[in-house]
Amino acid sequence: MKRIVKITGMVLVTVVVIIQLVPRDHNNKGTKPVNDIAQVISVPENVGVILKRSCYDCHSNHTDYPWYAKLQPFRLMLDRHIRGGKAELNFNEFGTYSSRKQRSRLRAIGESLEEGSMPLSSYTFIHKNAILSKDDKATLMNWVKIAGDSLLQKN
Repeated sequence: MKRIVKITGMVLVTVVVIIQLVPRDHNNKGTKPVNDIAQVISVPENVGVILKRSCYDCHSNHTDYPWYAKLQPFRLMLDRHIRGGKAELNFNEFGTYSSRKQRSRLRAIGESLEEGSMPLSSYTFIHKNAILSKDDKATLMNWVKIAGDSLLQKN
């Protein structure tokens, strides 16, 4: 029995060490993107602060990685969330979207705020500062409506 436990332990340690060698994505472009949402529509400072605090880690080209991102398999999970988030909405690439897609993404932001589906609970579990207060949600909802209306007027 002791031998089985010892072998199992050695296998687990070996797997943990080997998995650290898996390549990681790196979501840090560094420069201010010309296609950022703030270049397309008005983003008041208070809205920008909320978006950067609660959304940009997964929905932009720049992620502030937490300490545990250096460890696999946590980094793999983070990278998957970031790829999925950017595929749905990338604030840094918003200017490349068609006007129809821009309006659609703004509507989706509003819907996710109403449903409470964003930010993900798996993210806010560890990143408590990303939790949206009622005031944050109201501010974002108001901005989404105004921004959507301004996009309609442009077209």
